[in-house]
Amino acid sequence: MMKEFPEQFDALVEKYTELLVGDSDSDKKEMVTQYALYSFIAKNMPALVKHWNSLYPDGKDEMKRIVGQIKEMNEAHRAEMNEKKKEE
Repeated sequence: MMKEFPEQFDALVEKYTELLVGDSDSDKKEMVTQYALYSFIAKNMPALVKHWNSLYPDGKDEMKRIVGQIKEMNEAHRAEMNEKKKEE
């Protein structure tokens, strides 16, 4: 594996986080990484996620909280970007 890959991949996650929620601090990057991976697994292996949700109901609740928080941050970020466009 390329030794630069971890930094390059981190830059991708950082930019995705910034575009999605408007900021890319380490906590938000971690949330977005968990959200993206969970969403990917849910789409590709829904039975696995259903099984995990039943094994770890507290984990499922935390994932719901994370998804809700990301949704709120995304909506606020989009509203802010739309306001900036109107001002231009």
